[in-house]
Amino acid sequence: MRVTTALKGLGAAAVGVGATAAVGRARFDRETAALTDELLADAEGRPERAVAGERRIVTDTDRTVTDDDLTGLPDPVGDYLDHAIRDGRSYVRAVRLEQRGEFRLGGADAPWKPLEATQRFTVRPPGFVWDATVELAPFVPIRAVDAYVGGTGSLRAAVFGALPVANADPGPALDEGELLRYLAETVWFPTALVPGEGVEWEARGDDSALATVEHGDATASAVFHFGDDHRVERIAAERPRATDDGSYERTAWTVRLRDYRERNDLLVPTEGEVEWNLPDGDLSYWRATVTDVEHHPAE
Repeated sequence: MRVTTALKGLGAAAVGVGATAAVGRARFDRETAALTDELLADAEGRPERAVAGERRIVTDTDRTVTDDDLTGLPDPVGDYLDHAIRDGRSYVRAVRLEQRGEFRLGGADAPWKPLEATQRFTVRPPGFVWDATVELAPFVPIRAVDAYVGGTGSLRAAVFGALPVANADPGPALDEGELLRYLAETVWFPTALVPGEGVEWEARGDDSALATVEHGDATASAVFHFGDDHRVERIAAERPRATDDGSYERTAWTVRLRDYRERNDLLVPTEGEVEWNLPDGDLSYWRATVTDVEHHPAE
């Protein structure tokens, strides 16, 4: 009798925990959907009606990239964009891509964990929502959403999408860091790097150039390094990094890119790795493959 009663009690507790987790997960889903809706609603173009639960962007312009658009650029930037953007390609206004790879939580000795993510971008205004799942352990996922929407950066994470484990404090350092991430990831939609799309270029040498983007109160800059094949090989910057006491410290940060493929008349990297360059060594924390990418307009 006591065993039966105890089991009933455990069962009731499990149901209660499950219900609480379900409520938390539903809230996380709603907040992420609202953030994505806000991103797309602000984008240049008009939101089309929701289809299968997704909002799509229909651009109001069919303006294409021309040779005249690439004049006046530092030589390595002009060569890169000339190779990366096919003739007659429309300016990209929104992007949706899928990633599969690994993420490291912790120091250099921490194990890599499986990662899957969906990411959406807009160009005018600049913004993104990265919705990722990291398998902390078998059947123990962490849901993480990193974003820059409406000029504000945000980062939150929850086990099972229900039990919060991270929620970054808003502020200028976070905004700058997320805008910097946007700048580095424009290589997946390089029409955003053409003059007039929000990025300013400054020559730094025969094979590098400084890119700067300003939006709202935030400014982000990074040095793009180009290879002999006129492709971006790496991007380097000083990015605000959260410390244990909750403050931010500017830290060297590098994005490495490879395996370029043509997607929708754009040459984009499909593999990459991101690392912090710390005094005691490099700490790589993201490495993944872009398994699918949609550009709007599509061509």
